[in-house]
Amino acid sequence: MKTKAITLAIILTMVITVSKFIGTENYYHPEFRENKNSNGMAFAYPPAVGILSNSKNCLTCHANNGQWKDDEKTIIDILDKDTKKSFKQPDGTFLIETKKGEPKTVLTIIGRKKDNAIPAPYRNAWLYIDPTTIGTNSLSKFAPGWDVNLPMSCRLVGDKLPGYENADITSLPMTIQPLSNAKDAEMQLQVMLTKGESVKGNAQEGMSGNYFEKKVKLKIIQ
Repeated sequence: MKTKAITLAIILTMVITVSKFIGTENYYHPEFRENKNSNGMAFAYPPAVGILSNSKNCLTCHANNGQWKDDEKTIIDILDKDTKKSFKQPDGTFLIETKKGEPKTVLTIIGRKKDNAIPAPYRNAWLYIDPTTIGTNSLSKFAPGWDVNLPMSCRLVGDKLPGYENADITSLPMTIQPLSNAKDAEMQLQVMLTKGESVKGNAQEGMSGNYFEKKVKLKIIQ
């Protein structure tokens, strides 16, 4: 009898705890609190831009008010993980080529060249997104027919990579793979360099940042 009473007390405590947790609104982006679709209600936390929201980019929530607007010292690059060769083209876009069914791992490099006059951003956020999928019900906003393991991230600056010793960067791998139904696609790489912390309920307060957008072309080769 005593054991049953203890068990019942534990279960009751767990139910109360979970109920309080579910009932707590702890969101920095109120427009992502509720999303109703055919599956019911879903909750999301950034980076939810273009995933559960119809927002086109980060500027729906965040201010473009940072000190890092100049492209000259800003680093946004995509490298082949094995060869460390950049996919950047002369026009500033990126071209990633691979065969159907063949996985390719790339490195997304984001940061700033060291500058004693301006403090470096200490957090980089980025998202690879096919703009034609914004507003659809699909949870994946990457190019249709392409498998991907990490299309977005928010990472503190401080990664080390040969060739970037004089810069404050983040460097993270992403593996993509064109499936049998994949086609050539044109993506956006949306980037935010940030410093500070968002104010709860108002992401434009307390944090400074700058938004950048790059075109990324995915091409299937024979």
